[in-house]
Amino acid sequence: MNYKYKEMKQIHDLKPEIVWKHFDEVTRIPRPSKKEGKIIQYLEAFAAGHRLAIKKDETGNILISKPATPGYENLPVVILQSHMDMVCEKNNDVVHDFDKDPIETVVDGDWLRAKGTTLGADNGIGMAAELAILASNDIAHGPLECLFTVDEETGLTGAGALSEGFMTGKILLNLDSEDEGELFIGCAGGKSTTATFTDEPQPAPANLHYFRITVSGLKGGHSGCDIHKGLGNANKLIARFLYIVKKHFKLTLSALEGGNLHNAIAREGYAVIGLEGEDREGVRVLLNHFAADAENELKRVDPDVHMTMETVEPPKTCFSNELTEKLINALLACPHGVIGMSHEMEDLVETSTNLASVKMKDENRIVVGTSQRSSIESAKNAVADQVAATFLLAGAAIEHGEGYPGWAPDTTSGILKTAQDTYRKLFRKEAEVKAIHAGLECGLFLKKYPYLDMISFGPTLRDVHSPNERIEIGTVDLWWRHLLELLKNIPPA
Repeated sequence: MNYKYKEMKQIHDLKPEIVWKHFDEVTRIPRPSKKEGKIIQYLEAFAAGHRLAIKKDETGNILISKPATPGYENLPVVILQSHMDMVCEKNNDVVHDFDKDPIETVVDGDWLRAKGTTLGADNGIGMAAELAILASNDIAHGPLECLFTVDEETGLTGAGALSEGFMTGKILLNLDSEDEGELFIGCAGGKSTTATFTDEPQPAPANLHYFRITVSGLKGGHSGCDIHKGLGNANKLIARFLYIVKKHFKLTLSALEGGNLHNAIAREGYAVIGLEGEDREGVRVLLNHFAADAENELKRVDPDVHMTMETVEPPKTCFSNELTEKLINALLACPHGVIGMSHEMEDLVETSTNLASVKMKDENRIVVGTSQRSSIESAKNAVADQVAATFLLAGAAIEHGEGYPGWAPDTTSGILKTAQDTYRKLFRKEAEVKAIHAGLECGLFLKKYPYLDMISFGPTLRDVHSPNERIEIGTVDLWWRHLLELLKNIPPA
């Protein structure tokens, strides 16, 4: 089937209309992680307006139930699940307040994207599908429980806090995957490692010339789904360049920041450095050479990388020479990227780590955020320890997050077989069965509901967790048709 939307200008023109209608409504409601109050209010009003039973737990998770349509009462209860929150990333030149402003969507050929921000299709499109089914009068299905969880993106808090007995179904369809035609039956677990450097600020020498070194133009992306692509990391590029500078010249460091969220690859970053007057041209030459090297290294995956050096006003303070040395060395030494590939599933990343962010919390504290993922619990802990050891050698204080478990694949799953059969019947081809390196909430669900039979599937998304996030329009219809066919063909209880 060939989908072309070259002439379409708005989301309302897209098919299936009922799904895009609800997705448009979701994009208009601010829903940053840990700030889901407005979308919770929307869901409560939605349930009341459609006279559907609704429950909310103390964390904010919402469960909306809908009875079976006539003739399907003998089917078992199926849980449809998505998360409410979205990653909030924007380009530096875009004015957007994620706490207040709606997402502005743009139809761009065969894709839907946002204007300079994340789109929130992760996982707004899953929410839209659930809402479309709940609102419909002509979709056949057995009894449904639609679960909407909070704070998936910054710690899977909602899934972790889900209490036993909140839902009753034994089959769960997670709607948070990003490749149409692929059925996911496993995911990686995750853990965060934070390093904090503390230092007494020094008066910035008045006799130096100060410059801002900036890295921009990188794609960024999801630290699980995209970690294998070799994308540029702004924090690593800045650390590499500063290490080269300090080998040749005396360097004073006044500021260093890059990246934002633990689950996003750092797209932008900067450092403010002080140089002796006679050294500034030499550093410019070094930057020109280094930028050319970075462009060459990344030309196939991140071709728009850009590095600049601009004069700035003298800062009031700078880091000590000791902290400067330790910080640059630690950031350069810290591993980033794929650590190991799976020996169980072909082409699956098993273990990785992301040097996510460097942030100046105040004049004397720098916090480095990293995240580790693995489908093997011991490997996840091992790489977290490796990252910790790197920063401990540099004198930083270390803190590990609680983390979350992976989801072990079950190739004998009954709902997997039904999903394979219905996909084959609809499209006369086989759906691929995979595990994903990103974290899904399914592993946490199993802790409270160990009997759940689950799969995860969704339409095709690209560059999630970055302002380049987009959803392939035609795949939404394919995924929607498969979801509806699957709901009709759940084996009777």
